[in-house]
Amino acid sequence: MEREMQSREGKDDPLPENHLLQWTQWQLLDSILPTGGFAHSYGLEAAIQACVVSGPEDLRPFLVQLLDNTGSLLLPFVHIAHRSPDMETWSRLNQILEATLTNEVSRKASVSQGSALLRVAASAFHEVPSLKEMKDASLSSGLVSIHHAPVFGVICGLLGFDCGTTQRAYMFVTMRDVISAATRLNLVGPLGASVLQHQIAHIAEQLAKKWMDRPIEEACQTAPLFDTIQGCHVYLFSKLFCS
Repeated sequence: MEREMQSREGKDDPLPENHLLQWTQWQLLDSILPTGGFAHSYGLEAAIQACVVSGPEDLRPFLVQLLDNTGSLLLPFVHIAHRSPDMETWSRLNQILEATLTNEVSRKASVSQGSALLRVAASAFHEVPSLKEMKDASLSSGLVSIHHAPVFGVICGLLGFDCGTTQRAYMFVTMRDVISAATRLNLVGPLGASVLQHQIAHIAEQLAKKWMDRPIEEACQTAPLFDTIQGCHVYLFSKLFCS
């Protein structure tokens, strides 16, 4: 029996290299990674001040619509960048997304987080030299618009994420950051935030499946009202977040 267990353990355990790769993949999704994601509320702060979200009961529908909009608009960029993590494709995706984002606030937030993510990944993940090459090439070519969705897709592809996990991870990061913003805006407590995140996971999975593996040509807005509200963030008299 002891031999059988040892034999099973040897078959089930992946190679040591895969173990190390998993630590790197988890780090990419860790909230401690300094990419500036927690400086943005994804329009939630403006929605609260505009009375579109007036209490905890409004947070759930807001989050669902935001995730739907994220899936429809940004998952195609994540998907294509993951599928072709080369400089030419990445530059083209950045140019298209620069022209696609409809308000200055969301565009600046995307560029801010994308630039930070590429800088951190190139510095931290030395085992993937392509990241540093992409960072250096983007700086030397004068590419200023380094958007978050394409960068996220490229990095996940280079770190060995499969396509489905990459797109789910992007939805998860968005959900995590918005719920964190809701906590800091005193819309919901830490315990309530954890409960909400768990409860909404099945909806996030449905939305991820709904918009998964789509081409860039199908990228679209599903919540134009929320996009307009986020664009008004810059006009708020007092604010905690950048977007």
